[in-house]
Amino acid sequence: MPVTFLASPACLLTIVGYTKDMINLNNIMIGTEDSTKLSDFYKKVFDKEADMHDGDWYGWQFKGAFFSIGNHSEVKGKSKEPARIIFNFETREIKEEFERIKATGAKVIKEPYDAGEGMMIATFEDPDGNYFQLMPPWEN
Repeated sequence: MPVTFLASPACLLTIVGYTKDMINLNNIMIGTEDSTKLSDFYKKVFDKEADMHDGDWYGWQFKGAFFSIGNHSEVKGKSKEPARIIFNFETREIKEEFERIKATGAKVIKEPYDAGEGMMIATFEDPDGNYFQLMPPWEN
């Protein structure tokens, strides 16, 4: 079962007490020096081909947001602070998806654990050193 990208600004705004539509998240872009290598990795994580491929750019469309990868002239090597920004991918099957993604060769940072109130979270690192997590869907 493919994971979906958690990008529900309305949900996040509701959680912190806002009810007015303010801004909308429409894209997360990862700059890299090797977009082919990184997109091959995320193709395995998402369990699907990119929805968009144009030269050195790749992208996947998810509910409410686009996840893109492209070569960037100012990006060299691995992330120096991988925990600064963490991408959260939502799935109800945390343990199953953890095992599937782990089997692709993704580096495990933290195996699934209960973060409180039954919310399971698992953390991985991509080839560029960026962290991403599996989390259950946000529920009101």
